[in-house]
Amino acid sequence: MAAANSSVCNILLAFSLLSLAHLCAQAQLSPSFYAATCPGLTGIVRSTMAQAVNKEPRIAASILRLFFHDCFVNGCDGSILLDDTPTFAGEKTAFPNKNSVRGFEVIDAIKANVEAACKATVSCADILAVAARDGVAKLGGPSWSVALGRRDATTASQSAANSDLPGPSSALDALVSKFAAKGLSARDMTALSGAHTIGQSQCQFFRSRIYNEANIDAGFAANRQGSCPSSGGDSNLAALDVQTPNQFGNEYYRDLVSSRGLLHSDQELFNNGTQDALVTQYSRNSNLFFADFAAAMVKMGAITPLTGTSGQIRLNCRAVNP
Repeated sequence: MAAANSSVCNILLAFSLLSLAHLCAQAQLSPSFYAATCPGLTGIVRSTMAQAVNKEPRIAASILRLFFHDCFVNGCDGSILLDDTPTFAGEKTAFPNKNSVRGFEVIDAIKANVEAACKATVSCADILAVAARDGVAKLGGPSWSVALGRRDATTASQSAANSDLPGPSSALDALVSKFAAKGLSARDMTALSGAHTIGQSQCQFFRSRIYNEANIDAGFAANRQGSCPSSGGDSNLAALDVQTPNQFGNEYYRDLVSSRGLLHSDQELFNNGTQDALVTQYSRNSNLFFADFAAAMVKMGAITPLTGTSGQIRLNCRAVNP
């Protein structure tokens, strides 16, 4: 019993330290960080993102995914934006990212516009954080206040990307564990998973679910099999939310209740017990989902940022300053 109590105490202490780290990170960042040095920042990001989303609505989901995959690997530091070099293997070529993360050219365009207005002032990490928010809002989702002041990493970690990012075949306990490791609760995890109300997935990531799993609507599985054969076609795309793939709403949770989650990791949120009630609530109350999603995005955006004199303000988001 003593050993069990000690284990519980250790877990509680770990969560307390993570919560304290988030509070400290949030205290170091501020929505008004660039008020004097780059007052036009938010307008520049918003207008550039609007152009990109008008051209291709899917890009909002791609930028949101970039931000998530950045923050989960050594914090929100823009490291995912770094290109590989002959002596450097970064996060873009890690298994969860290779040939699937996209939107880098949009971040490049925003960075170029920001640099023209405020040279060597705004980090790529902050640009990505604001762009993710604006993409969600552009597709009808919630908005939130983005705390700013992050600086850019001068390195990246392919190994951390391979180990820290949850995969499409993850079980519920693994999902909860990976989010907890970043200071995010199970509720945060379920809310953030709602990002899958927009965007698409490649056949290779949902093939096993639509052909082999039992907790899936038969008609939905048959429909998805039409564009995802049992072999081949790995890069064929399907919308994560079939009904409204370009509108940010709570349809994703309605799909889960109906056993129409596209990825195994999606459907793990429903019919497993611990998250069922919350998924049901989100499926019936979009306002609750929007509020929780926005709050969770703020928490995720505060994962161990580089601040002060740490890191640098990269002039090119794809490369460390010479």
